[in-house]
Amino acid sequence: MEPASSIEHWQRVYAARSEEELSWYEPVPGISLDLLLTPSLQKDAKILDVGGGASHLVDALLDRGFTQVSVLDIAESALEKSHSRLAEKASWVHWIVADITQWQSEKKYNAWHDRAVFHFLTTEQDRRAYRAAMENALLPGGIVVIGTFALDGPERCSGLPVQRYSPESLSAELGDAFRWTASRKVEHTTQAGKVQRFQFSRFVRD
Repeated sequence: MEPASSIEHWQRVYAARSEEELSWYEPVPGISLDLLLTPSLQKDAKILDVGGGASHLVDALLDRGFTQVSVLDIAESALEKSHSRLAEKASWVHWIVADITQWQSEKKYNAWHDRAVFHFLTTEQDRRAYRAAMENALLPGGIVVIGTFALDGPERCSGLPVQRYSPESLSAELGDAFRWTASRKVEHTTQAGKVQRFQFSRFVRD
């Protein structure tokens, strides 16, 4: 089985399906917005959506007046979908093609969002690299929102194994540099009608 960091794997996934056919598709990322924007961020806050590919979070942030949104994904084809959807608004966004486990940010962010990337990192080496990237990119006091499959969620997704988490185990994985402040249990229904159980957790970098 190919590793989660395989560019070719994710390029094929996005090339083979429309946005609406992807199992993680959601037209309005309500939970992400709620956790990310409570308490409120300044409109000029620097926000990074990790694995944001074809996600509609960037649309929602732009619609709410945020001016410094970056979207990172390993698959260029995923970013192209969002770029095309946003049309002229795409120029307002900083697009980053990168593997998060090999990326080092050139700027600092006020908020880090990740819906369903971290749970694909099944080796300690990859998780350690992810944490290092996050610590390097995030300002002190910055917000982190991570959504992963819950303990009773799927064991595999898109043909790859995943690591499932509770808020407590995710907090332990991120370490003392990130203070847990909130969590939500979420049931996401895919376009095929399958229910996937997620947990979303919010942290603050101390």
